[in-house]
Amino acid sequence: MTKREKILGRFLTKPADFTWNELIVVLNSFGYKQISAGNTGGSRARFIHPDYPPILLHKPHPKPILKRYQLEAIITLLKEEQLI
Repeated sequence: MTKREKILGRFLTKPADFTWNELIVVLNSFGYKQISAGNTGGSRARFIHPDYPPILLHKPHPKPILKRYQLEAIITLLKEEQLI
């Protein structure tokens, strides 16, 4: 099992300790790229893909742990786009 498969499997279980960096690995594996929100973007993050709608998120802080509702929203979007 590859690292990508392990992280994706973990992501789909919606763990309470899923980190921002793990999410970046998952989204990058589907072809999404994070773009900067500019100098005043703060914690806002945008992930774009040439064929699918963008994913807009607030980067968690001070701890890099994602909230469950964020994981659920991303999973729903990826399922709607038939990526998972």
